[in-house]
Amino acid sequence: MTSEVKEIFSGDSPPAPAALAAKVRTLAPSMTRSMQRVAEAVAGDPAGCAALTVTGLAELTGTSEATVVRTARLLGYPGYRDLRLALAGLAAHQESGRAPSVTADIAVDDPIADVVAKLAYDEQQTLADTAAGLDTVQLGAAVAAASGARRIDIYGVGASSLVGQDLAQKLLRIGLIAHAHMDPHLAVTNAVQLRSGDVAIAITHSGSTSDVIEPLRVAFDHGATTVAITGRPDGPVTQYADHVLTTSTARESELRPAAMSSRTSQLLVVDCLFIGVAQRTYETAAPALAASYEALAHRHNPRTR
Repeated sequence: MTSEVKEIFSGDSPPAPAALAAKVRTLAPSMTRSMQRVAEAVAGDPAGCAALTVTGLAELTGTSEATVVRTARLLGYPGYRDLRLALAGLAAHQESGRAPSVTADIAVDDPIADVVAKLAYDEQQTLADTAAGLDTVQLGAAVAAASGARRIDIYGVGASSLVGQDLAQKLLRIGLIAHAHMDPHLAVTNAVQLRSGDVAIAITHSGSTSDVIEPLRVAFDHGATTVAITGRPDGPVTQYADHVLTTSTARESELRPAAMSSRTSQLLVVDCLFIGVAQRTYETAAPALAASYEALAHRHNPRTR
């Protein structure tokens, strides 16, 4: 984990207790195994861990005191004392009536009603985790850049490309010039044309998709403002991102690949980005949106034409 990533997640103040579990789920894949044990312990039993000293938590997880402190800092807390306070707050929040965490793995022989319930729970948890972990300062900066951009290019492949198309269509309807590039070659050749005052947005859950990283790097090198929407804040894509918007995902399983859960959180982030831009450009966005509705009205009701 780089110092830049630590800075992104530490911020000026420790994260709220409710965001702790979301941060653990987001950051765990990039932690060492010993740090994962600490993170999983505090997220799984906040009340019990809040009662432990740093030595006690180290013994419980079979790690060292230094590992416990490093994990606390990676999660955004200045030290273990601050993490204990957050754990106590999280425990109190859970005891106040919040539904307990459940495992929502879908089995091949699950009744369809159970599938619906499990997917709905996972989707809700993913959205809550993404909202809790989203850096609103980074989001605000991305909104400001996109609001005044001459042109916005969006890069994504696979499921992420569908999210990119969704964002591009929304931006076009409020009068902005936005293009979603699915072809990696066209993405790079278009990125070469970007310059200061333009915005490039890369969407990649893994943070390491080369077909997305390359055009973002080219855009970055040509002076465009760059944004990465990713589930891996330590991934290579963030090297070329001025602003990083982190997504959270449900645990991957055989019948629920990462592309399914990542799409949910990505759509939330791009919707937040779009609404922020629409707010900042309201005087022009509102008439443009009204005009687009009017232009399509006859297609929804042919008799009115």
